[in-house]
Amino acid sequence: MTTIRREVLTLPAAPLGTDNPLPPLRPLDEAHRIDDRDRAGLPRDMARQVDYAPLRSLLPAQVRDGYGRERRGRELDALVIENDRLRATVLPALGGRIASLHHKPTDRELLYANPVLQPANFALNGAWFSGGIEWNIGATGHTTLSCSPVHAARVPAPDGGEMLRLWEWERLRDLPFQVDLWLPDGSDFLYVGARIRNPHEHPAPTYWWSNIAVPEECRVLAPADEAWHFGYERRLRSVPVPEYDGVDRTYPPNSTYAADYFYEVPADRRRWIAALDEHGHGLVQTSTDVLRGRKLFVWGTGPGGRRWQEWLTEPGTGGYCEIQAGLVRTQLEHVKLEAESEVSWLEAYGPLDATPDGDWHTVLRGAEDRLEAALPRADVDAAYGAWLPYADAEPGERLATGSGWGALEVLRTGWKLPGTPFDEDTLGAEQRPWLQLLRAGSLPEPEHHEPPGGTLVARPWRDMLETTAATPLAEYHLGVAQWHGDDRAQAVRSWERGLMGLRGAEGPAADRWPLLRCLAVADREGGHHERAADQYTQAFDDLCARRSHGGNGGEETGGDARWTAVAAALGREAVGALLAVGRTADARAVWARLDPATRARGRFRLLEGELLAAEGRTQEARALYDEGFEVADLREGDESIGLLWAPGAASGGTSHALKAVGERAWRRQADGNVTTDPTPRPRGPRTRRSRRPDAGRSGCGPRVSPPGRR
Repeated sequence: MTTIRREVLTLPAAPLGTDNPLPPLRPLDEAHRIDDRDRAGLPRDMARQVDYAPLRSLLPAQVRDGYGRERRGRELDALVIENDRLRATVLPALGGRIASLHHKPTDRELLYANPVLQPANFALNGAWFSGGIEWNIGATGHTTLSCSPVHAARVPAPDGGEMLRLWEWERLRDLPFQVDLWLPDGSDFLYVGARIRNPHEHPAPTYWWSNIAVPEECRVLAPADEAWHFGYERRLRSVPVPEYDGVDRTYPPNSTYAADYFYEVPADRRRWIAALDEHGHGLVQTSTDVLRGRKLFVWGTGPGGRRWQEWLTEPGTGGYCEIQAGLVRTQLEHVKLEAESEVSWLEAYGPLDATPDGDWHTVLRGAEDRLEAALPRADVDAAYGAWLPYADAEPGERLATGSGWGALEVLRTGWKLPGTPFDEDTLGAEQRPWLQLLRAGSLPEPEHHEPPGGTLVARPWRDMLETTAATPLAEYHLGVAQWHGDDRAQAVRSWERGLMGLRGAEGPAADRWPLLRCLAVADREGGHHERAADQYTQAFDDLCARRSHGGNGGEETGGDARWTAVAAALGREAVGALLAVGRTADARAVWARLDPATRARGRFRLLEGELLAAEGRTQEARALYDEGFEVADLREGDESIGLLWAPGAASGGTSHALKAVGERAWRRQADGNVTTDPTPRPRGPRTRRSRRPDAGRSGCGPRVSPPGRR
């Protein structure tokens, strides 16, 4: 009998902290963009989809960068769906991640189950963690919902039992989606019915990749003789499978450097991918044909890949790779979902036993025969046909609550979305100002100098902002929406009008820093760096003044979490802008007013090293690095340490001593051994792409990642 129950999963976990309160106005730093030299050789449909609606902005999402690396035991709400053969453990507060898929007859875990929860800067909006099965929707990359709650409920299953439904509103593309987990009685396979709907009156770009982490000591099988290889030098090229460059790449440990392999599965072949260990045991994923793509991602066995894996878990944990399934050939593509339409499919996950070693085609035939015996292709299609009428079934008992953004959109439009109710009782504090704009035509003014919340940027909300009373707060949000719509001149005018409206104002409406910060970003993006530095200085001064007598605690007490987060985010941007124009004294003044706890964070110690170097205090900068620290939120591709220590990268006042340190650090980077910690510890994570000419050989290039001290 299949059961669904609540459970508590206890893991060492680093807290997510507070989201960055500043709107992400700067262009999205996304690694999955290809070199123009490769476009001419792409199939026509792939080239068209690569160019179709790539994501340019994170708005309306906010950046999640408040996490650290101090892990403590934490209880996580889990939902378990189980029959006599399989047990799946789902984390509804963390994007609906399947954290574990356990095969009971063999007592085998089929996934890579991370023993810790350690956020790192891999999602489109920051915080992401490794392990299990995740549902990547929205745009190229790990979804912004990686560490966010989703709705969950029991629903009727086609066999008369129960399914576990997960659903949420994806905000980057404004699309609702659902994932139904169905485990028929006696089945060795977990069925996953998935659906994305476009309720709009216009087409929308969509994206989906189911991402499955499995132990890397395996061979990955997929029915293909070629693959599209994507390296982080941004080259996309067709390569043979299984051997490429003299190495069988279907064994993840054979790859030294990180890489994506998007398998070219022939149109008439069954869609499946498997990872089998040396004994021939492992996991297989298969689906209906709509889910066309299959992919292998490897970290590589080089020092960069090893350190990234260590960074995401705890010492002694084995490595992992990812096998994936998506709507198109590669993750560089997006699909047009027509107006008032939907796309749906069914996946199946379960154990597979087959011979992994030997001639590629012989191994594939053997594995495909074993899969057909265990779960015939026709049965997958039949299961999809049986599930589809139940996709609209109304949920029963609610087991978890997601965000209120879907409820707000349903209230605005009156859309009927059977099967995925977005009820009004899910509306919360984040939606409240927008609900008032919708119903009363005005935005409420924040109380006690509260930082403004996030901005809704879709065209209907922008239209409402354009017709509401032109308060400074409304002008702020309108400018953010216009900036997102690439109407930058109008955005600047809106922010300037907001400042004009604050002249002589007192009370909560007098906060100038949000508008000044937006203007500073606009100036910096426009190449007006001195003016940007001025705007940032004024913004930080105003923030400190408001914070000190806004009723939320002064700088001595640290204030509440939101004030600490906004001061940290604005201070970090301000110091960077001031250093960019050589105003070290002003940068030091901003630094001195940051909370001591903020200054102690690894990201800000890195910033302090840059400040010390710019001030010519090279011995102190070197001592800071020798002491060692961790930068919890360093992103793939971040060049900040490399730029600081690179020969000649610092300003003209930099001493020969610092340049000598830089030369040594640069050489160590090229070898994959850079760290700010002088003691012999595992080295810091490295990036998976580089612009250096030799990046394809080094795999990581001259970029450094979080320092190596644990």
